[in-house]
Amino acid sequence: MTAPGSPRRSSPGAPPGPGRRAPEELRSHQWYGTDGLRSFSHRARTRQLGYLPEEHLGKPVIAVLNTWSDINPCHAHLRERAQAVKRGVWQAGGFPLEFPVATLSETFQKPTPMLYRNLLAMETEELLRSYPVDGAVLLGGCDKTTPALLMGAASVGLPTVFVPAGPMLPGHWRGEVLGSGTDMWKYWDDKRAGLIGDCELSELESGLARSPGHCMTMGTAATLTAAAEALGVTLPGASSVPAVDSGHERMAAAAGLRSVELVHRGRGLAQLLTGEAFEDAVTTVLGLGGSSNAVIHLIAMAGRAGVRLTLDDFDRIARRVPVLANVRPGGGPHLMEDFHFAGGLPGFLSRITDLLHLDRPTVAHDSLREQLAGAGVHNDEVIRTRDNPVAAEGGLAVLRGNLCPNGAVIKHIAAEPHLLEHTGPAVVFDDYRTMQRTINDPELGITPDHVLVLRNAGPKGGPGMPEYGMLPLPEYLLKQGVRDMVRISDARMSGTSYGTCVLHVAPESYVGGPLALVRTGDRITLDVPARTLRLEVSEEELARRAAGWEPPPERYERGYGALYNEQITQADTGCDFAFLARPGTVPDPYAG
Repeated sequence: MTAPGSPRRSSPGAPPGPGRRAPEELRSHQWYGTDGLRSFSHRARTRQLGYLPEEHLGKPVIAVLNTWSDINPCHAHLRERAQAVKRGVWQAGGFPLEFPVATLSETFQKPTPMLYRNLLAMETEELLRSYPVDGAVLLGGCDKTTPALLMGAASVGLPTVFVPAGPMLPGHWRGEVLGSGTDMWKYWDDKRAGLIGDCELSELESGLARSPGHCMTMGTAATLTAAAEALGVTLPGASSVPAVDSGHERMAAAAGLRSVELVHRGRGLAQLLTGEAFEDAVTTVLGLGGSSNAVIHLIAMAGRAGVRLTLDDFDRIARRVPVLANVRPGGGPHLMEDFHFAGGLPGFLSRITDLLHLDRPTVAHDSLREQLAGAGVHNDEVIRTRDNPVAAEGGLAVLRGNLCPNGAVIKHIAAEPHLLEHTGPAVVFDDYRTMQRTINDPELGITPDHVLVLRNAGPKGGPGMPEYGMLPLPEYLLKQGVRDMVRISDARMSGTSYGTCVLHVAPESYVGGPLALVRTGDRITLDVPARTLRLEVSEEELARRAAGWEPPPERYERGYGALYNEQITQADTGCDFAFLARPGTVPDPYAG
């Protein structure tokens, strides 16, 4: 008999049975199960960690990638949720290993966490590839973590379950229910307009965000976790479970259980992340009235899965899917907790099944059809019926024209309708700091008819394409009651934002795109019904301006920023790194 804790060469895991993999079929076997020196060393070092042979040998090893940190309020609870995931893995007969990975805090990280999305994707890919793991559970939810984790995991292809962080509790202030982000913008404008003072603003600071979890509006975080569920990489209903609800911990434990089953079944991400899955994710985002940021992220995620997804796909699908989620900021007045208890994403998808590919698999079921069986909606005001939509077409539109030859996007569902067909003179700001410093200057003579233009805020110019696209209006216009104007930039905007904001203009001004050629006073025409954005300047004049344009100096001379600047692609192709987005194989490491 072998004494507890002593090394052994055989694998003591449960014998293979129906639906179970033999120990030697596991990827981790080459680290732990052979007779060579390296396996001896790996087993010895695992004893050093305090684990018995019976705890891990011959069992699926599950990597639990955790984006928790002390400065990411969206993920403040993920330290505990990782323990629930591990509990589920143990119960299913697996062996969990937690890996701390980069935390991308939308609130605090500057100039923008978008600058570091690809860094987390790289870290995710290389951790999963280089360690002895058979499957993964990914814990994220704050805006850039969802696409980053899934991009990296897709490049490896192991069986994977995503655990969304979940929305925070609704905010409260003086009898009003607040939506984080959306009401921040609203009340900040009220402060600038002189409608509220410092005391009210101080109270709002304590009432706007009341718990761990991501924004509880249909911002980027909620949009992308819903997209992940539509892709089939979460458990059913997982994307909207409130972060502090006990159901969230149960969901995390169930994800751990399921990850082990996926390893035994050999269901990797390549079987899930298909062209049909991404088309359903786009349909979901548009039907939710979701964040414009999802366009960039889904294109990048699809590219990692070997699927070609384009702006034209978004516009094509938008014309056939209605907006049914009556949730702020695109719909309203409801929040994500309302959406969850109205049926969540399964309920929402049950109303658009004719627009979905129902025979594709998910992490939880052999088909989406099976997953949605029995799903329903419990509140028709929160998740509207098809004959009473929030909007007849999807909440995003793709624009083309001489100002955006490679495309731009607008979340027209969150814009003032009278501005969707508008021609006005441009007021151009060369960078965000200049705009901040001068936007309130009456000498600029800005009127509600002007078009505010911000450039040098794109992928390279930002750098990182910050969420500058919801340009502030001049205070003197706010005091007159003006709350929206046409705004155009190569930046992004927060998914919790609203207004007539044309975003993601490609190619960006920093690399010489047409936005670099606009001058104050030029007339610009926005026509959302016609899907056009045009600078009313002759082609001859634009050619003359282009000939005189000089590229700005590079922002980074070394470090990650230099790599970013060298490899980043434009918004219309997902802002991935060129060397990561291109096709090609990467061999598994040799562990012997």
